[in-house]
Amino acid sequence: MATLYTHKDQNIAKTWVLMALFFVVVMAIGWAVSYYFDNPGILVFAVMFALVMNVGSYWWSDKLVVAMAGAKPASETEFAKLHNLVENLAITAGLPKPRIYIIADPAPNAFATGRNATHAVVAVTTGLLGMLEHNELEGVIAHELSHIGNRDMLLSTVAVVLVGFVTLVSDFFLRNSLWGGRRDNGDGRANAILAIIAIALIVLAPIVAILLQLAISRKREFLADASGALLTRYPEGLANALRKIGAYQAPMRRANNATAHLYISNPFGPRAAMSGLAKLFMTHPPVEERIKALIGNR
Repeated sequence: MATLYTHKDQNIAKTWVLMALFFVVVMAIGWAVSYYFDNPGILVFAVMFALVMNVGSYWWSDKLVVAMAGAKPASETEFAKLHNLVENLAITAGLPKPRIYIIADPAPNAFATGRNATHAVVAVTTGLLGMLEHNELEGVIAHELSHIGNRDMLLSTVAVVLVGFVTLVSDFFLRNSLWGGRRDNGDGRANAILAIIAIALIVLAPIVAILLQLAISRKREFLADASGALLTRYPEGLANALRKIGAYQAPMRRANNATAHLYISNPFGPRAAMSGLAKLFMTHPPVEERIKALIGNR
């Protein structure tokens, strides 16, 4: 019989499988560009640029995300119950207490960010505080602390670096291919076939990379749900919170594509469970699937 522990182990394994596929995509596009232009120096520049930009974003991720969300530090006097709840759960999880921020927004939502547990931030909306009961809010905070404990910010940053690399190199190729510069070493038919394969890889790689990034994000949400439920020992709390959050239809006032994957629920508004191609582009798993993973069909 499947348990929360089973879901946790499965999602850890699936996440690393997806990361392995991610590296395969990077290596494939590296080969394609190197072959097409016969110039490995292009890749060196692209890798360095992507690393500097994305690692820099990771290093200051807490400040950047908090500013983009319009979050403000939560007063320990005004939000004493929230501070106590976060501190108690952090102690239980063996984590330092993260800094707590409030977002003035009626949409119920929350996120965690920061490059490590010492520099972590947990932010919640005023709508979330007003809507949830204590055990439901506890489930949401446990979910966010699980993101911190599971080092999800590090994994997300690796994914961002890889997507940035693939997109940058593909864009460079498409621009330069318009001006010529293609390799032509007289290998004839075999060379033409390899050139076609290289072009296909370069054009399709950004799409594949983004899909893999979204898949990793969805797997980490399932993992944080399971880890949070194990932390509180009350999965119904988080399941009930997800029901209420999913029932709220309006988007957040400052919803942003760059930070959407950090929130516990899509900040652009809930989406009904989808299937097929549309589901591949969702930043979050459908609420119904998350609740089922937590408590089954109850």
